[in-house]
Amino acid sequence: MIEGNGNGGERGGARGRLVMAALRVFADKGFEGATTREICELADANISAIRYYFGDKVGLYRAAFTEPLGDLPCYSKLEVFADRPLREALDLFYREFLEPLKRGEELQLVMKLHFREMIEPTGVFQEEIEAEIKPQHQSLVNVLMDHLGLSARDEDLDRLSFALVGMAVHLYVGQEVIAVIDPRLTKAPQEVDRWADRLAGYAMDMIEGEARRRGKEVGCEAG
Repeated sequence: MIEGNGNGGERGGARGRLVMAALRVFADKGFEGATTREICELADANISAIRYYFGDKVGLYRAAFTEPLGDLPCYSKLEVFADRPLREALDLFYREFLEPLKRGEELQLVMKLHFREMIEPTGVFQEEIEAEIKPQHQSLVNVLMDHLGLSARDEDLDRLSFALVGMAVHLYVGQEVIAVIDPRLTKAPQEVDRWADRLAGYAMDMIEGEARRRGKEVGCEAG
């Protein structure tokens, strides 16, 4: 029997089992190829449970896409920046962002489903971009504006924001490559935490480098 930790039910409860079974089947076969009957059989649940908990197959797919790891990496809460020194906030941000890397097979299934959604889009990822990623990208841009003493957003702030998050995203999309080149880098939980610390340091250097670049441009314009 599949264990699950979906929202709204205890681990191992019918709802949680359905979410985890759906994650496995959707990741393997995609939305069109998966059947609710197959998912229910894997979850040891009655097919009416899908209607009760999720409404329909689309609702179940959305739950499987968003719920298994709780706050997924791309949606890590940027409120951690509030009222904290920048380095401390970056440490916490990257630590939370990378925490799912400790989840083994469950994470692999989530990434597989996300990759499949990009190839065979259903619209769910676009919803997540609008509801979660865009507002949180803006939050990070706001932090950078404040730190750099800027009054308006520009293209380079967007570039810097994407670069800061992209360092962490690569650890997800490049898991197999990293495992081949140097498996020591992610094989243990403490190594994931070490990544968080290093990325926070790299991020500080990138931010300060951008500050210096902008200062030089202002100096050139003044001259």
